[in-house]
Amino acid sequence: MSERQIFTLKQVVSSIKKTIEDRYQSPYWVKAEMHKLNLYPSGHAFPELVQKEGDKIVAQINATIWKTQFNQINRRFIEVVKEPLDEGKNLLLYVKIVFNESYGLSLQILDIDPSFSLGELQKERDESIKKLHELGILNKNQNLPFPLLPKRIAIISAESSKGLSDFMQMLAESSHKYILETHLFPAYLQGDVAVNSIVQVLTKIKKVQHHFDVVLIIRGGGGEVGLSCYNNFELCKCIAEFPLPVLTGIGHSTNLTVAEMVSFRHAITPTKLAEFLLVNFKEYDAEIQNACYILKTKSINCLAHSKTAFKNTAGMLKQLTLNLSLSARNNLSISSTKISYSTSQMIERANGKIDRVVFTIERTAKNQLTNYTTIFDGYNTRILLAIVHKNEQEAKQLVAFENIINALNPENVLKRGYSMTLHKGKLISKATPLKEGDILLTKTEDLLITSTWIKSELPTDQERIE
Repeated sequence: MSERQIFTLKQVVSSIKKTIEDRYQSPYWVKAEMHKLNLYPSGHAFPELVQKEGDKIVAQINATIWKTQFNQINRRFIEVVKEPLDEGKNLLLYVKIVFNESYGLSLQILDIDPSFSLGELQKERDESIKKLHELGILNKNQNLPFPLLPKRIAIISAESSKGLSDFMQMLAESSHKYILETHLFPAYLQGDVAVNSIVQVLTKIKKVQHHFDVVLIIRGGGGEVGLSCYNNFELCKCIAEFPLPVLTGIGHSTNLTVAEMVSFRHAITPTKLAEFLLVNFKEYDAEIQNACYILKTKSINCLAHSKTAFKNTAGMLKQLTLNLSLSARNNLSISSTKISYSTSQMIERANGKIDRVVFTIERTAKNQLTNYTTIFDGYNTRILLAIVHKNEQEAKQLVAFENIINALNPENVLKRGYSMTLHKGKLISKATPLKEGDILLTKTEDLLITSTWIKSELPTDQERIE
């Protein structure tokens, strides 16, 4: 049996290292997804690179980016892609295959092509637009009716956002004239977490949509950096189908994101967005002022016209009154002459009749007077006798009434042992409204008794009998 050949672990890994170095001497361009960045405070990064087929990872390897290369790569990434190097992106990596006896196989990343990532982002943007167009919702949010005065505003932003601060300052400057109600819904606005964060907040606002007129997505202070999340299909679909107008002010000037394309309106900055909202109030205010001016002008003109018409009517009425008065005077003068003549004739005829009637009356009256004098003398005697008899009867009744009244005199009633109880100068009865503590005054023949009312009780049947 031949003797076994035994190698040390160092010999084995050294052999592997030499083989790899001999085989992979040149760097390679490799396409992979950066699953995790693993950036350390030292400035070095140790990414995990993967290749996926669907949701399944079919290849995985660790990599290294030294601080110097990382700073250069990240700076170029921001310049070209408008976003820093981050996780979850497909990248074209310039790598060198290295093997370390202690840490094993890895890739040293020497460079990353930002134009490849830019193309991937453009591809995602185009695919999102295509899907939204196929669903027929690309312009759905823009077709919503916009409120006349959007006073109740739901704001999606980070609490520390400079854009939010600028927006609120702009509203505060006009708060003396226009009052807008705002409610902040905090969310992440850039990076991979932004998509889920914004979608969750939109879902929350949708449940209370009746409290708001519009929704604003505000981001500022970052220029065009970190905007790739706004090309995400799910986020853009959520904005497009939202039941309230969604306005965006995410702070950049070129290359519209899909989220801005589907929103009701977009602005370069949050400040411009605030200006747009305030313009609605200013225009409505101007319309009201113009309406007030028109109303005032028309009222003045109408009043002036009415005054002129009234003056003309008054003049016509005055002249008509004078004409009527003159005509009436003439008619009255003619009528007066006719009446005077007719009256004279009537008086002459009446005087003749009166003289005849007077003569007849005087003669008849003398005869009647003689007859009535005799009759009246007989009546006079009878009346005198009847008056004397009637006076005697009336005198007897008066004496009887006087006796009854004296018997009913309170002083005489008190002398018979009775008493009177008064409240505020009036006799009390069952209907008198007495309450506890009222002062009562009881009079007898010789005494004046003061008492306090406590309560009232109706007497029993036996007590009434007694």
